[in-house]
Amino acid sequence: MSSPYLQGDALAAAIRDGAATLRQRFGEAPSIAVVLGSGWAGASESLQDAERLPYQSLPGWPLPKVEGHVNELVVGKTAAGARVAMLRGRAHTYESGDCTGMAAPIRTLKAWGVQVLVLTNASGSLRAKQPPGSLMLISDHLNAPQRSPLVGLTGMDRFCDMSAAWDRALRQTVLARAREMGEALHEGIYCWALGPQFETPAEIRMFQAWGADAVGMSTVPDVILARHAGLRVLGLALMTNMGAGLSDEALTHELTLSEAKKNAERAASFLTEALNAIHQTL
Repeated sequence: MSSPYLQGDALAAAIRDGAATLRQRFGEAPSIAVVLGSGWAGASESLQDAERLPYQSLPGWPLPKVEGHVNELVVGKTAAGARVAMLRGRAHTYESGDCTGMAAPIRTLKAWGVQVLVLTNASGSLRAKQPPGSLMLISDHLNAPQRSPLVGLTGMDRFCDMSAAWDRALRQTVLARAREMGEALHEGIYCWALGPQFETPAEIRMFQAWGADAVGMSTVPDVILARHAGLRVLGLALMTNMGAGLSDEALTHELTLSEAKKNAERAASFLTEALNAIHQTL
């Protein structure tokens, strides 16, 4: 099956043209960009002097149809003065079977001049110590489907080192800010499951045995693309449910969105504080 996303020379041209569009529209790139997953979008609403650009205006950017994703880029400043770009919408592999959906956005951000990418998501918890509503800093990940957005590339740089995918210095900065705030921020391993169906109890037990602390249907292709592009990466997950078999609740996308909405204000507030802390170190 052919890819629904741009590849090769067409992708390279889209990245070049997209970066030029961003410079023309917003000027110099902010140091930090954020991909806003379910429950995190409120952080974009609090930005000052915010300017918006729909994904349709940027060549090669996907137009996800998943509920909760708006498909626009927002650039503005936090109240503390940290200038950031926020992506309200991401492509998921389960939408098309292709895990390269975020290649154009992530590589365009890098070409524009972004240095740090913060990836956020809604996840299922695999540990009783982090019930729904908990926030988790991603320290490492498991690529359960063993799919890569780098397949098909040529050259030695496709053999991308993932031993430090989740930037240690950024994690330490955000953990320190969480302690200052009195925020109970967990740290753990995120497991990517392809979806769109939720996992079975047997799969959850397997992921737990592998050492995973949370599971979700995004983020891992994004961090692979970001590291390949040379971006530093931080990851934050909002727990919206317990994994299959760990509670009596039936798992639905509506449940994910409902729990994300319930904790959206707190997640957005913490994300803003994390961005301020990172900004101070750059």
